[in-house]
Amino acid sequence: MNKNDLIGAVAETSGLGRAEATKAVEGVFDTITDSLKKGEDVRLVGFGTFTVAKRKASTGRNPRTGEPMEIKASSQPKFKAGKGLKDSVN
Repeated sequence: MNKNDLIGAVAETSGLGRAEATKAVEGVFDTITDSLKKGEDVRLVGFGTFTVAKRKASTGRNPRTGEPMEIKASSQPKFKAGKGLKDSVN
């Protein structure tokens, strides 16, 4: 399922028009993104938790040349599925 499929499914199950469903889906994505940018966790009980993990700077190797290179510190979004989601898949 891609984003357009998701919008279509939301429109169908909620009774919204496609334009309203697009706004709703985009709004959810934007809200989650904004919260993660602020360093906040997003907990959706029964579905899962979105968090931000910090990665330290490290030294890696260029796969072509084998030369050492510095990898910058970064923040990575993480998702951990909740019990309800895990149970529904299994």
